Amino acid sequence: MDSPGQLISAPFEGVPPVFAGPPRFCGHGAAVLGRAKLGAEAWLGAYSVIRADGHDIRIGDGFHIGVHSTVHIAHAVYPTHVGNRVSVGDYAVVHACEVGDDCIVEDGATVLDGAVVGRGAIIERDAVVFPRARLAPGQRYAGVPAKAIGPVDPTELAARHAGLRSRAVRVDCSDLADAPSITPATGARAFVAPGVHCTGRVALEEAANVWFGCALHGGEHGVRIGAGANVQDNSFLYAISGPLVIEPDATIGHNVILRDCRVMSGALVGISSSIAPGTVVEPESLVAAGSTTTPGQVISSGWLWAGRPARRLRALDEATRAMLREVPPVYRAYAAEFGAAFDGRRERTPARVPTHAY
Repeated sequence: MDSPGQLISAPFEGVPPVFAGPPRFCGHGAAVLGRAKLGAEAWLGAYSVIRADGHDIRIGDGFHIGVHSTVHIAHAVYPTHVGNRVSVGDYAVVHACEVGDDCIVEDGATVLDGAVVGRGAIIERDAVVFPRARLAPGQRYAGVPAKAIGPVDPTELAARHAGLRSRAVRVDCSDLADAPSITPATGARAFVAPGVHCTGRVALEEAANVWFGCALHGGEHGVRIGAGANVQDNSFLYAISGPLVIEPDATIGHNVILRDCRVMSGALVGISSSIAPGTVVEPESLVAAGSTTTPGQVISSGWLWAGRPARRLRALDEATRAMLREVPPVYRAYAAEFGAAFDGRRERTPARVPTHAY
């Protein structure tokens, strides 16, 4: 049985999260940060992250989010709005989008920037809703990109909600307790969020930043994160058979899995991607959200790669190259803000937070 924890919480630019009522449950390492407004009776799984820094997040009543799932925004572009009675499974991402009442986002599913998901829709396991997609209400969606595969009747929808929520209550997170960070190897201005857990050899260079819910397993070969690089919430890094290297100013999106690979300077690995051992992601390349690579694959510089497995789609235009350059400084600014908020404060905000009306 997952045991209750204490909520990790902090303001962003002086604005704290607002709760319509205390969370019904808060798992170990769960975090709600910045300009987020949550309705009553929220259920927050272990290491779930709701982070509202570069824009607002609004979530209705009866929200349920599973283990290591992430809700975030697109900096100064898109907020995230989630309706009432929405269920999100484990290892899922809801990013800079709108999700209607009574929807289900299943385990490992991803909803991307500017998408609108109609009321009562189900996003099936591991599906990816592409940016700016419009999903009709009352339909099931699967695949990459997510496509309608049939209607959902109210009885099925209610059963799917109940199944996801009852299963999540039984998740055992005892093995996810935080391990000590390797502080001697951490750069003087590196940011490691509360709730990150590290084992083995892990080194962070100056101004590198690692976000809530991440797990870094360095083993004997070691994980090294270069200067100014960012590893976003709930990403997992493994150095098992060889070193894992993230070079300066690279970006690792939310809920990414990296194994024994190298991500070179200025590259971006998109949300919910999985990078196989021996992969080399060359400088200023982009791995699209939800993609996978094959062992030893080379992701060539200057190109967008996407798919399962990833293939080269098109040369990056100047707007995309500019985006790759803009993300690291935005994340360094986020890190400075949250680093100041957490500096010298090791006690987490209790799960029964003050109630505010909105």
